[in-house]
Amino acid sequence: MGRQLVIGIDLGTTSVKACAFQTDGHVIAEVEEMTKTEYPKQGYAQQDVELIERSSVLALKRLIAEANIIEGELLAISFSAAMHSLVCIDESGTPISPLLTWADGRSTDQVKALSDVDKQHYYEITGTPVHPMTPFTKLLWMKETNYAPYLAATYFMSAKEYIIYKWFGKRLIDYAMASATGLFNPNTLQWEPTLLQLTNIVSDQLSTIVEPTTILTELSSDIAKEVGISASVPFVIGSADGQLANLGSGAILPGEVAISVGTSGAIRQFTSSFQVSETQSTFCYSFSSDSFIVGGPTNNGGVVLQWTKDLLQYDGDFAAFISESEKSEIGSEGLVFLPYLNGERAPLWDQAAKGNFYGLSISHRREHLIRAVLEGITLNLYQIGNALEQSIGPTHKVFVNGGLSRSPVWLQMLADIFNAEIYVSESHNGAAWGASWTALVALGYASSFEDIKNYTPMNEPVVPIAENSEKYKAIYEKYISVQQVVAQLF
Repeated sequence: MGRQLVIGIDLGTTSVKACAFQTDGHVIAEVEEMTKTEYPKQGYAQQDVELIERSSVLALKRLIAEANIIEGELLAISFSAAMHSLVCIDESGTPISPLLTWADGRSTDQVKALSDVDKQHYYEITGTPVHPMTPFTKLLWMKETNYAPYLAATYFMSAKEYIIYKWFGKRLIDYAMASATGLFNPNTLQWEPTLLQLTNIVSDQLSTIVEPTTILTELSSDIAKEVGISASVPFVIGSADGQLANLGSGAILPGEVAISVGTSGAIRQFTSSFQVSETQSTFCYSFSSDSFIVGGPTNNGGVVLQWTKDLLQYDGDFAAFISESEKSEIGSEGLVFLPYLNGERAPLWDQAAKGNFYGLSISHRREHLIRAVLEGITLNLYQIGNALEQSIGPTHKVFVNGGLSRSPVWLQMLADIFNAEIYVSESHNGAAWGASWTALVALGYASSFEDIKNYTPMNEPVVPIAENSEKYKAIYEKYISVQQVVAQLF
């Protein structure tokens, strides 16, 4: 019997990744096509959705060629995607605005203008904190500023929806991506009429909401020819990158959390019930009609390390740059870093938040700054994890995925700060594997989502060092103290 393969396409903020897996979870090949984010004004973050679609085609084409995938080997292709993006589409299906990404903050004033009572009410309806990241608030900005593309738009979509529309001619969105818009009611499984009314749009301008296992057929013959596959290969709509990163790492049972750190970061846990917090410190997004994921996202993951690397004009590769931190003792000789360079979602939910180095002295060198930045990113994740525990109970296992999970230095730091064993899959492509597994479930090749645990190859866990964990307890207290003082100045 020949190979049986499945492909996951992961539409990220900084790149499109396409990964080919065997059905046992082992990676056959992976390719990456970089995308570009433009920042035309302070607080703006936008992309060209047509270039993202082209990058997706090219990534698939390269993967098919590099893995030498022939007809009959490919079982299915499925999608993972970054959440919260929004583009205006005209009647002919042509984008007429830039794609506003999750990092776009142009709706900050609209969020500020809403009362705390209204924000809490909308959060309790949707499970999505009211924040400039959401398409809900982006649409409020468009409406209130008479944004020309909004006024001319027939449809509103995410990048993933646009690609599906272009490739299959269907306007569909899965539960997770719908949930992340801030316009979806997980209790009714419908677009929320009160929020549509606030944004002055109607449900027909949004896509039809479907299960993540929905099968897409009749791929455009032009796309099929360009990629180099049969138009009859089934595609599955998949889900959002956060939900699929949890699934792809095997963090799907109670007490199992997954931490993802790529450009941004998040910590999440699956649950069978819709639940919100009194402080809006966590989100609760749908995955399917009867399952959810609770967690908190940070704006500031690998992008902060890249900023630091550029700032310090470090010419070596990323692994060498992070390794510089090992020249510093734990705690960076008293240096504390608040990583809020892009404002912040969890745990602050404050787009006005700013980054900060506290405790700089003349003895600090490059390695101390690098370590302080790494520690700041990780302590921020730990704070979100504490909020998550208060919401849904204690954590028993921590799974990690995303680009930073390739760093042994950071994995040890994570284990020490969380005082927990850290589990990392062999592939580092959790979201793509989660998408692929969703396709296998949809087409009957896999019996359940939970069964993925038996097909996710894992490395040996990273074990915390007790002495380091004790030191980090005191460092975390100092971090929180600095955060509380500086927050008054945002």
